[in-house]
Amino acid sequence: MSDDNTPDKDPADQPEAGAEGQKPEGQKPGGQKDERPAPRRRSRSTAAPPEAGEAGARGTTGARAGRGRAAARTEAAPEAASEDQPAAAPAEGAAEDRAAAAGRAAGQRRGGQTFEGLGSLRQALATARTAPTPAAAAPVLAPVPEDVQPKRDAFGRSYATGKRKNAVARVWIRPGNGKIEVNGRDSPVYFARPVLRMLISQPFVVTDRLGQFDVWCTVSGGGLSGQAGAVRHGISKALTFYEPGLRPVLKHGGFLTRDSRVVERKKYGRHKARRRPQYSKR
Repeated sequence: MSDDNTPDKDPADQPEAGAEGQKPEGQKPGGQKDERPAPRRRSRSTAAPPEAGEAGARGTTGARAGRGRAAARTEAAPEAASEDQPAAAPAEGAAEDRAAAAGRAAGQRRGGQTFEGLGSLRQALATARTAPTPAAAAPVLAPVPEDVQPKRDAFGRSYATGKRKNAVARVWIRPGNGKIEVNGRDSPVYFARPVLRMLISQPFVVTDRLGQFDVWCTVSGGGLSGQAGAVRHGISKALTFYEPGLRPVLKHGGFLTRDSRVVERKKYGRHKARRRPQYSKR
């Protein structure tokens, strides 16, 4: 029953109680209004679904304030993303426009190719074939001093010593018909393998003197492979003594360099240079 002095209130104006029987957010238990500012509203992307609001008030005032700060952070992130997106969009659009323009230009060039373009291409290729080879493509050879004189003995021969591995060869060359004698035997007999005969003829092939010199040499030490390398080294040095102008070509080919690779010596306690005895655990 209501008092006579109390005005009747419209039921529609009274706030509805939550599912849990809590007071409305705007009032305190004593009937006084809450002076704290309302939490910041969420954006559409982060707003709670309508079913949550229908269920009633959520938590305490402190919890509402925490949710308000979280909503503010979530609103700041989409705003920053929206600010960065317009700046990147023009660059991407410009790149796409440039790529499309390049594609159209290439298509026009391919579609508009005529016999005149083919004729100009043939003319350019012919000019490239007839053009002289640039000097940079040719190997740069060191000039031979003019005061260098050939070294020949009384018989018109040039002598040199060649070495490879443990083999040492003493070589004499003189103008002839290309005969090569090694330790009193012809080279095909002494060096039966074709690879070894090809090896000792390389200096003459490089200098374009094949079949113009006779070679007489004695070689000792090492095996046939090392002896063939020693003979080649000696022939190369003898050619530079007989004709100093051939030195740049032979030097560029590496024929005047003494190959220092030798077999590593055997060590005590090893089967070979580094081969250890077999290990047995038991």
